[in-house]
Amino acid sequence: MEFTSTHPGLPNAPPSDWRSAGLAYHSLNFFHNKRFGGRVWKVSLDAGCTCPNRDGTLATLGCVFCDPESFSPGRRLHLPHVADQLDEGIRRVARRHRAERFLAYFQPGANTYGPIDQLAAAFNQAISHPQVVGIIVGTRPDCASEEVLDLLAGLAERKWLVIEYGLQSMHDRTLERLARGHHFDAFLDAYRRTRQRNLNIGVHVILGLPGESRDDMLITARTLAGLALHSVKPHNLYAVRNTALADEVAAGRIRLPEFDEYVGYLVDFLEELPERFVIERLCGDAPREYLIGPQWCLDKAAVRAAVEAEFRRRQTQQGWRCREFVVPPSAGRAP
Repeated sequence: MEFTSTHPGLPNAPPSDWRSAGLAYHSLNFFHNKRFGGRVWKVSLDAGCTCPNRDGTLATLGCVFCDPESFSPGRRLHLPHVADQLDEGIRRVARRHRAERFLAYFQPGANTYGPIDQLAAAFNQAISHPQVVGIIVGTRPDCASEEVLDLLAGLAERKWLVIEYGLQSMHDRTLERLARGHHFDAFLDAYRRTRQRNLNIGVHVILGLPGESRDDMLITARTLAGLALHSVKPHNLYAVRNTALADEVAAGRIRLPEFDEYVGYLVDFLEELPERFVIERLCGDAPREYLIGPQWCLDKAAVRAAVEAEFRRRQTQQGWRCREFVVPPSAGRAP
């Protein structure tokens, strides 16, 4: 598929603050400290939304990797009301981290797929909480109606807001294999209409997908690099119970990336992304009782240390291979 950036005149900005701070990539913590003046914590919320890949509109089994309960504390705790989920989540996170400010993260399901009154009520409950400094809405690119984007644009006038689209890959053959129920053009359409409202956009990408080569992953990275995104959330391919992916892994038809293999994929990917993109995380996981594998993704500190070590070994940083990269005077070699 031929692709042309819809965001002309991307700035050739001077080196970012995160680089001056000695970081290898534009970490989420660094951005939050700059944006909010200190650490903030996410609280996962469930707006009670399903998705067209489960309610029969497109399919009933969902994407091959998806078990909504595995990444939804609200569903596991059987708390149907957003206000109750938020109170419980804040209590839990505050007790563990002594946190005082939070981001309301609508995570499981497609959180723009439902009656507009239901969505408005859920979002407003979260955004009105005095300890919530922002809202994050996770959804599918084929579930971004004009009505719901207008709703989010109104909320964004009140507090920080990011809409996160689950893309996973720009390659249609991969999206079909994942049973996503949409192609890349659905993402481009949602992206253009979301940008028209000046909303912050995050994109989820899975690295190590079946049938994708290193070059395929880099094509996805280079495509995203031409867009006006706020953030990218890469994660490894992992399998949770009660999914088609888990069945294929058990049958030996799909192999999950090994630790060192994934670190190489990830650093390759980050080198292609503009330094202005915030990197939301380095890997994904699931609760132990749901996770089939790989087990190494449970150790996020080890992944972070390995990624930073690989950047040091290469003497590179995020954006090193991106055409927007500005070589700092202290760089060891040219990109």
